[in-house]
Amino acid sequence: MKSPKEIVAEMLDKDEFSQFLGIFVCKIEKGYCELTMTVTSVMTNGFEIAHGGITYSLGDSTLAFASNSRGKQCVSIDTNITHLSRVFVGDVLVARSQEIHAGNQIAVYEVDIFNQNQKKVAHFKGTVKVSDNFW
Repeated sequence: MKSPKEIVAEMLDKDEFSQFLGIFVCKIEKGYCELTMTVTSVMTNGFEIAHGGITYSLGDSTLAFASNSRGKQCVSIDTNITHLSRVFVGDVLVARSQEIHAGNQIAVYEVDIFNQNQKKVAHFKGTVKVSDNFW
């Protein structure tokens, strides 16, 4: 069976969107993932703050890598995000997952996203379908 690091490296190699966002893997273990990225001007909306899809995408990638790190292929079936604070150009975001439930068919994760000042800017929750397919 592949290690969590090998699985996430393979996933990230094929994940052009996460690469486009400049997402970097800080830490990966079975059921846990920590990612970071820097917000750029092309990620802003009409209010000149980061588009909500930026923190959502970071949370979604964290969910994907954390859930797949256990060795079975997983895909999201339900996700949601709560935006807690504005995010600005130049902010360095860190997303950390917490495994809530790891079942044979369903797994649930929460992801907290912080800025460089350790201020929580978003809370993401995701449920994944665990397949029978191994990496």
